[in-house]
Amino acid sequence: MTNAQRVNRGPSAAAENRAALIAAARAVFATAGYDAPLSAVARRAGVGQGSLYRHFPNRMTLALAVFEDNITAMETLAAKPASTLEDLLALLTDQAIASTAFIDMISPSSLEADLARIDARMTIVLASKLDQARQSGVIRPDVGTDELRLAISMIASLLAKTPAPSRRPTATRAWLLLRRALT
Repeated sequence: MTNAQRVNRGPSAAAENRAALIAAARAVFATAGYDAPLSAVARRAGVGQGSLYRHFPNRMTLALAVFEDNITAMETLAAKPASTLEDLLALLTDQAIASTAFIDMISPSSLEADLARIDARMTIVLASKLDQARQSGVIRPDVGTDELRLAISMIASLLAKTPAPSRRPTATRAWLLLRRALT
């Protein structure tokens, strides 16, 4: 039995390789932590380390790409007229559960320009559904994006310290408590 050689498709595979690297980073960091070897990310994506470093020169740029992907998913959801703040918070919670390895690196003291831009996009997405939630009585009228972001941060920090099998039920209980304060 022979091993099949992977054919180098050159620049035509760049977008596909980038997407595979981001997906692989999300999976590897979620299971092995943020300090997992980048070679594991390249291997899982099915690309060489050279390809990884062409797209992402360091660990932080790779992590930022994962965050960028998460924010894009939130923006896509928020653009749907039928989506609600509850839908956004559910997606954010799912992302936090999957990305607990990244939680410690997103403290305000570690914000870099790119992370600050992603952070601002998240605020805009939350604000886009907040008025609707206030008007429908889902959220108290005096709750703003700062309070929502604080609640999200609290849940993300809690999940980062929670063993993987307990993250979903812990997030559910934490949101139940926080919703009492927000509604």
